[in-house]
Parts: sequence; C-alpha cells; structure tokens
Amino acid sequence: MEVDNNLTAERSLEIIRESIERSQRTINKNSALPLIWWGVCVAVFSLFIAYLWKNHGGPVWNMLWAVLWLIGYAGNWMIDKRRESVPTTFVGKTVSYVWSTFGVFCCSVGMIFGFIGCGMLPMELILPKVYAFGCITSVISLCFGMGTTITGLVIRSRIIQVCGLIAGIGGFFGALHFSGHTQLYVMAVVALIGLIVPGITILLQNQK
Repeated sequence: MEVDNNLTAERSLEIIRESIERSQRTINKNSALPLIWWGVCVAVFSLFIAYLWKNHGGPVWNMLWAVLWLIGYAGNWMIDKRRESVPTTFVGKTVSYVWSTFGVFCCSVGMIFGFIGCGMLPMELILPKVYAFGCITSVISLCFGMGTTITGLVIRSRIIQVCGLIAGIGGFFGALHFSGHTQLYVMAVVALIGLIVPGITILLQNQK
C-alpha cells in the first residue's frame, strides 16, 4: 500500500510538472503577437508624443500615455480572441500579474507627470524642489526591462530574458544622457529591444 501511495504521489508530481511545462510552451508561443503589438504601440506613441512635446506645447502631451493603454488593451483583447486558449494556471497568472502591475504603476506615473506638465498639478505638491523629468524615463525603462525579464524567466525563454536585461539596463542609463522630449526616443528603442525583437524572434521560431 505504501508503495502504491508513493507511486501515486510521484505520478501526481509528474502530471503537475508536465502541465506547467505545457503551459509555459503555450504561453511562450502565444506571447509573440502581444509582444509585437505592445512594442509597436509604445514605440509609435513615444515618437508621436516626442514630436508633440517638441513642437506643440511641451510635456502636457504625456497625458496621451493613458490613450496608449486603452488602444493597447483593445488590440490585445482582439489578439486573445484569436489565439490558442490556455487554461488558468499559476504560470499564466504570474505573467498577467507582472504586466498588470507594470501597467498600473507606469501609466499612473506618466499621467501624473502629464498633469504637472499642463499645470493642473504643481510640481512642489508631488516632488518638492526636484526636477524629476530627467529620471522618470530611466525608471520606467528599468521597470520595463524587469517586467520583460521576469516574464522570460517564468516561461523559460532565454530570448525574452536577454532582451529584457538589455532594454532595462541600457534604457535606464541611456535615458540619463538625454532630457525633455529626446528621452522618448530612448523609450522607443527600449520597446524595440524589449518587446518587438523577442516577439518577432518567437514568431519566426513558431513558423519553423
């Protein structure tokens, strides 16, 4: 009886392991289009906001980041409707939580700085005696890279891990060398390396 119980326990662990690995493979496969979609959205909005910031009113245009998330989630919803369904698992929930947290934090910070830029909020109320526009892009780039790298670790994708490290660390230090609207060019590059490149790579691998 004890032997049977051990075999049953071992078989249960094996089933759990196989389920997690299958979920990881499916999520990895399904992540290609969302990565590309979000990467394109971030890159396009970065360049668009940089243009408006430079030529039509300054940092007030950071408010458009809220529009990005609406468009991004709408497009992601359409992608989800067409791709292979994945049962709710710990792996899937973890990836979802990582990017939901990233989205809430970074979108909120971007909108707050948009309010500051348009004069609706005084900077002294949020950041007394500090001019923080010089570091906000660095912080968001770092968070971006961390989210991408954690996703790569969870689903065991070396490509996503490496791209996340390069985008996060490179974007953090790269943005420190720029000011104002030019930092958004760094954000566009971060989106390219951290999302679009791994998305295209996974897409090409899936087609083999």
